[in-house]
Amino acid sequence: MAKPVNRLSAEEIELVRNSSLLVGKTLAEVARMIAPGVVTGALDRLAEEFIRDNGGVPGFKGLYGCPSTLLISVNEEVVHGLPGDRELKEGDIASVDCGVLMGGFYGDSAYTFAVGAVSAEKQALMDVTKECLLRGIAQAVANQRTGDIGFAVQQHAEAHGYGIVRELVGHGVGRKLHEAPEVPNYGRRGHGARLTEGMVIAIEPMVTMGRKEVRQLEDGWTVVTQDGKPSAHFEHTIAVRHGKAEVLSTFSYIEDVLRERGGKTA
Repeated sequence: MAKPVNRLSAEEIELVRNSSLLVGKTLAEVARMIAPGVVTGALDRLAEEFIRDNGGVPGFKGLYGCPSTLLISVNEEVVHGLPGDRELKEGDIASVDCGVLMGGFYGDSAYTFAVGAVSAEKQALMDVTKECLLRGIAQAVANQRTGDIGFAVQQHAEAHGYGIVRELVGHGVGRKLHEAPEVPNYGRRGHGARLTEGMVIAIEPMVTMGRKEVRQLEDGWTVVTQDGKPSAHFEHTIAVRHGKAEVLSTFSYIEDVLRERGGKTA
């Protein structure tokens, strides 16, 4: 039997927005610091301190035994990479996923950063993955289905010759970080859970430069591409509305910092 889907009140959606905006501000702090030579553990410590200083609690740390505030996935790592003593290098791309719990509700968002100057191939992968997210969001309106979101994401990625990860999906967001429904990044139009006004979901395309198959490393967390080719990942938390989805998280803080630093936004 399908799990019941929570529909949030206007007040509850505002609480999700507050948490999601703090995620965006936290990722902007990451954007200020991320560079060749920086170790991922330093980014994690920065994020935890910033979240707590701004009245939130790291949403990932301790959840399912997660040891960190951020999940940082570099190059062939798709998602759930654990921060530590890994030093970022020129030309890497790094997905940074962050969650915040504040006011009883979660926010969740992810952004893939270029570390220094990256190849045209990696930049194109990031650009298309972000476009996939926007196309998925455009389908996240009342009376559509999760399959409509997945279809839009899959079609755009595959049109560019990329793979779409099947094993990992978006999800509902609310009092729990992961709620019903699951939101796959592939699917058939008109299939899947029906979207209704007031549902809050995270849409998060995970797109690979090569094949779609992935595997989990022995750390029990990090998911990597089977073929070792790079992957990119972008995520927004949105509220389902009639006519047009309402994006509760934001990349604007991140991209303002990247422009200030003279870097390219994805």
